[in-house]
Amino acid sequence: MTIDIIIAYVKRYEFGHEKDFVPPVTGIHIAAITPKEHTVRVFHQQVDRIDFDSSADLIAISFFSGFAPSAFDLAREFRKRGKTVVAGGPHVTFNIDESLGHFDAIVTGEAETAWIDLLRDQALGQLKRIYTGRPCDMKNLPTPRYDLLSDKFFIRKVIQATRGCPFTCSFCTVPTLNPGFRLRPVQDVVRDAAYDAFPHWWQRKVVWFWDDNLTIDRKYIHELLTALKPLKKWWLTQASLDIAKDDKLLDMMRDSGCIGVFLGIESFDKESLADAHKRQNKIEHYKTAVAAIHKRGIAVMAGFIAGFDHDTPESIEEMADRIMDVGIDVPFLSVMTPFRGTPIYHELLKTDRMLEKGWQFYNGYNVAFKPKRMSPGQLLQSHRNLWKKAFSVTHSLRRILRGLLTLRPGAMCLSLFMNSFYMYKQVRKNYPVDMNKHPVAHWEEYVPVPKNVSHPKPMTATA
Repeated sequence: MTIDIIIAYVKRYEFGHEKDFVPPVTGIHIAAITPKEHTVRVFHQQVDRIDFDSSADLIAISFFSGFAPSAFDLAREFRKRGKTVVAGGPHVTFNIDESLGHFDAIVTGEAETAWIDLLRDQALGQLKRIYTGRPCDMKNLPTPRYDLLSDKFFIRKVIQATRGCPFTCSFCTVPTLNPGFRLRPVQDVVRDAAYDAFPHWWQRKVVWFWDDNLTIDRKYIHELLTALKPLKKWWLTQASLDIAKDDKLLDMMRDSGCIGVFLGIESFDKESLADAHKRQNKIEHYKTAVAAIHKRGIAVMAGFIAGFDHDTPESIEEMADRIMDVGIDVPFLSVMTPFRGTPIYHELLKTDRMLEKGWQFYNGYNVAFKPKRMSPGQLLQSHRNLWKKAFSVTHSLRRILRGLLTLRPGAMCLSLFMNSFYMYKQVRKNYPVDMNKHPVAHWEEYVPVPKNVSHPKPMTATA
C-alpha cells in the first residue's frame, strides 16, 4: 500500500510562524515502524500542502485536541473521495466516541503495538473500528524517517530516548497516555543521534530529545551522556527542576554537549503549584537552580501557565518581570488548558466550569474554562499582556545580552535564535491567535461531547 501520514495543524499565531522550528517526532516514527513493503509519505500540515487527490491507499492522521477541527476537516475531504482514513494521537485516545464519527478506524494509546495489526487488516479488507495500543517496551525501534521531513523545518533531528513521566501534573495527559517510565537501549539512541544526512550543519549538529523527562533515571542518563559525548553534538531536552541539585549530572550534561534544558516551572505562586501537583517545585529555589545550570553554560528554557485558581490578572502580568529576575533564557507562556485525560479537566467538569468552546480553543493560547478569580476574557487579555511584555524588545535583548556572560556558544545560539524569533513576532504584532476573533462556522460543531460520555480516568496525584 501507499500510506500518507498527516500531522494535522491549526495556525496558532495571527500570521503563522515566520520560521518553522522543529517537527514532532510522531509522523516520522510511525513511518519508520511501517513494514518495508509499504510506501510511506509524511506531511506536516504546518508546512506542507495537503493534496486531497492523493493516490494513497490509506490516510493516517495524528493530532492533539487543539488541531482536532483541522483533522476532522481533512478526514471529511478524503472520505468524500473514497479514501480510507484512520487516526490516532492524544485527542483520539481521550475522545473515542467522537473520533469514531470522523474516521474509518482509530488507534488509541501508543501506536507501536497496534499499527502493524491495522495495516494487516486493511490489506485483507478486514479493518476494525478500534485498535488499542499497549505501552511500548521501547526496544528495537528504528531510526525515525528523517528523509521524509520537509526542509522547511529549521531543526530536523528529533529523538525520543524515554517515554512517560513519574510526576502527575494536574494539566498533563502523559501519565495516562504513556503510563510508566520506559527506556530505549542507549545504543539505539546514539545511533539516531549520529544520523547526519541533513543539508545544513546545524541540522547535523543539533539533537532535540522529544522526551517528557529525560533525566529521571540517573543510571540511564549517565550511561547515555557518556555514550553521546564522543559525537560532539549539541543537544537539548526537557527535565525536572531537581537536576539543579545534581552537580555530577549537570557536569555530564555540559561535557556531552547540552545547550538547553526545558523546565516546567509553571508558576510563582505556592498554592498554584499545589493545584498543579508540582509540590517538588520550590519558588525560593528557582534563582539558585537557574544559576547552577548557567554555571555549566547551559540555557534555561521554562514553561509558565496562566489560569490557575489562585491567579489574578495582576499576578499573571507580573510574571514577565519575575521571569527576568530568576534568569530564564527563553520563556514559554501558555494558558491553562483542560485536556481530556487530566485531573484538571475532571475537576472543572465536576464543578461546572467548562465552557462550551470548540476544540480550536484547546491550543494552549485560548480559554476553554471559567477561571476562579477573573473572567475568561480577563484571563486571555492578561496572558496576552504577559506575552507582549515578556517578548518585548527590551526584555528579549536583556536575555540575549545576559546570555553573553553565562552561556556557551551552542547555548548562546539557542538563546539568540529563540528570543529573536519571539521578539520579531512581538514587533510584527504576530500575536497568539484569539480564536474568538477567527470563527470558522462549522468548527463550532466540533465541541467536547456530552458530559455523560465516559472518558479514561487520569492518574491520581501523589504528594
